[in-house]
Amino acid sequence: MFSRSFPGADHSSCEAARRALLSQGYVIAESKPAFLRGRKKFQPDHEVHLEIEVSVVCASNSAGSNSTTVFANAVQDSYSLKKSSNSASIGVGALGSVSLPIGSSDDALVKVGSETISAAKFYDQFFGLVERYLDDSSVGGNEEAVLQKETLPAPSSRKNALGSD
Repeated sequence: MFSRSFPGADHSSCEAARRALLSQGYVIAESKPAFLRGRKKFQPDHEVHLEIEVSVVCASNSAGSNSTTVFANAVQDSYSLKKSSNSASIGVGALGSVSLPIGSSDDALVKVGSETISAAKFYDQFFGLVERYLDDSSVGGNEEAVLQKETLPAPSSRKNALGSD
């Protein structure tokens, strides 16, 4: 599920993988001739934030075979909005101290979960896009047709991905 073989050199396969990720709105965080990493962020509702990071390694098969195996791994991180309110204390000599709420609060995203995406459909569609971008006709300007035919599925926004049912 996490790998697929393609004809051609490793740099060609990684370039096709880079284009496949870019076509789906991923931001390329790191790119080398035989390795790349792309990220995409989602916010399914107001207090939940999801981020998918896809890592791709392109490894040439045996010498002289003119084929490459592309390995892909996608990890989904889940974040939740946590609020904390601030209060102030006032100390008066004989009376002691009194705590008063100020009314301000700080919001922060806190990582609540991380899991490897194990949906075969996600990887099948990703490798399908890679294959299309390896085809010269797709890379030569037929991007609209590629985008309309296949898109990577959105990440799961299931409650259990956040650590609860």
